[in-house]
Amino acid sequence: MDYTPEPSSITMFTTEWCGYCARLKKQLDGAGISYTEIDIENVDGTAEYVASVNGGNQTVPTVVFPDGTTATNPSLHEVKERISA
Repeated sequence: MDYTPEPSSITMFTTEWCGYCARLKKQLDGAGISYTEIDIENVDGTAEYVASVNGGNQTVPTVVFPDGTTATNPSLHEVKERISA
């Protein structure tokens, strides 16, 4: 499946219990950046996708940018830079 988001948006893989995910979502909301959230514990195949882009680890938040690249636990600053590039 292709998780590449629309321009100026991101796809963010999360879990309900992840504090880093909650923090990034709050920052994105405050900055007005749109995102699609996918809980890897509730959507089949997504934990495996996250592991495939993180050296075998199911680390969240994992973000997919419009150019198809990914980052694990990026800062708001990094998200802003990479969606405007």
